[in-house]
Amino acid sequence: MNNSKLARLVGRVASVMSIAMYVSYLPQIANNLHRQYGNPVQPLVACINSVFWCAYALLQTYKDWPVFIANLPGIIFALITFITALH
Repeated sequence: MNNSKLARLVGRVASVMSIAMYVSYLPQIANNLHRQYGNPVQPLVACINSVFWCAYALLQTYKDWPVFIANLPGIIFALITFITALH
């Protein structure tokens, strides 16, 4: 396997893992909605991080769509987790 194919494979796996990481907020969101609040700091920082990665991806001359797509769920799920953790 050459470096280009390996890089594409690693990029795809990293994108899937990034999305899975943010979707894993669903149990915490459910807990927050059932008044078992989690700490809101980590999802807030994750949301801000995702905003910066999405901005980076869109500010490139050639848009970095894999980076954008991998981090967009971070904005959504982390923000929901943050908001529902506030009590």
